[in-house]
Amino acid sequence: MSKEKILLLVLASALFSHIMDFMIVMPLGPQLMRIFDITPRQFSFLVSSYTFSAAVSGLIVAFAIDRFDRKNALTVIFIGFTLGTLACAFAPSYHVLLITRSIAGAFGGVLGALVLSIVSDAIPHERRAAGIGFVMASFSVASVFGVPFGLYLATLYSWHAPFLFLGAFGIIVNILIIVYVPSMSQHMENGNGKQSPVQIIKSVLGKRNPLMGLAFTSLLMFGHFTIIPFIAPYMVGNVGFTEQELTYIYLVGGGLTIFTSPLVGRLADKYGKKKIFTIFGTLVMIPILVITHLTPIPMWQALVITGIFFILSNGRIVPSTTMVTTVIKSENRGSFMSIRASVQQFSSGCAALLAGAIITETPSTAIEGAKALIGYEYVGYIAIVFSIIALFIAQKLRVEKGA
Repeated sequence: MSKEKILLLVLASALFSHIMDFMIVMPLGPQLMRIFDITPRQFSFLVSSYTFSAAVSGLIVAFAIDRFDRKNALTVIFIGFTLGTLACAFAPSYHVLLITRSIAGAFGGVLGALVLSIVSDAIPHERRAAGIGFVMASFSVASVFGVPFGLYLATLYSWHAPFLFLGAFGIIVNILIIVYVPSMSQHMENGNGKQSPVQIIKSVLGKRNPLMGLAFTSLLMFGHFTIIPFIAPYMVGNVGFTEQELTYIYLVGGGLTIFTSPLVGRLADKYGKKKIFTIFGTLVMIPILVITHLTPIPMWQALVITGIFFILSNGRIVPSTTMVTTVIKSENRGSFMSIRASVQQFSSGCAALLAGAIITETPSTAIEGAKALIGYEYVGYIAIVFSIIALFIAQKLRVEKGA
């Protein structure tokens, strides 16, 4: 196996840990809402605590990340992430879990940005979408294996168990990072790693192209994350899934995107990132509309709809992420990607809170003892509006020389 493939596998494993850690809370929603006796709004705070913490840490780290070797930065950040995740496993109450999720998010948000920076530095632009598609297949693996396995552990033991698994897995990934990720300091040449905060702000926020990239990122999150946190509770309370059957949604959707994610990356390299994003970004609005209006239907039909949503939503993530890596020069990419991650996480948190403010509960007629969600269809309309605006902003992005 080539060194490039090994690097991508290690980075994908690190990103898998972050994605599973972030995703597992959402399908655990029905269980956490029941155990802690919390409302949809309180649950949205639990989801948002991770993203808001990641947003703050991303802004802070942005002014220092390009001063360090990428490997050293990744090692330190991943150790912090692993410890934060283990802390979640031992949280005894809702409020303590809020705090520990914030700690994990502080490292997890920066981790995602750093992984993408390393891929962008290591792989030339003409092959970058394929590389990013490979690493971002970790989203799919987290869905097809991580989340179902985490739900199984939570059902077999308790909600604490998935976080214990992630902590143990994180220790293994830390070792792989130390052994297999090479030193990467090219971005620090010619004094680029010693830029002052003012210079970084001018390089990242003082130009139209990077600013458009940040706006594009924010709009995509509002077009995506308004509906994501409440898919699991909606499927239980409104469509009739049991908490155990939620596993099938992630098995099917994640299994499909394991194959489609690398394919989308290759298509984006061949036909153009912007064109592929436009196609998938347009098509994904159909399952968004359908999912947020679902009533009790046979499970296989619901799985077909959610599977299509997984494919199309992932299909716009890969090219859009690649597009954003090209709006800034390589010497400022770490800072930009950290700020971008901050914007992404803050927007995700706001999107979850927005959805939580709209949605209310009522006793479910689909499954005994569950709570149905009211107002989810309006959340879907909001997601579509932001998705449409993102399509227009995407046309304004330009590839920066030296990206």
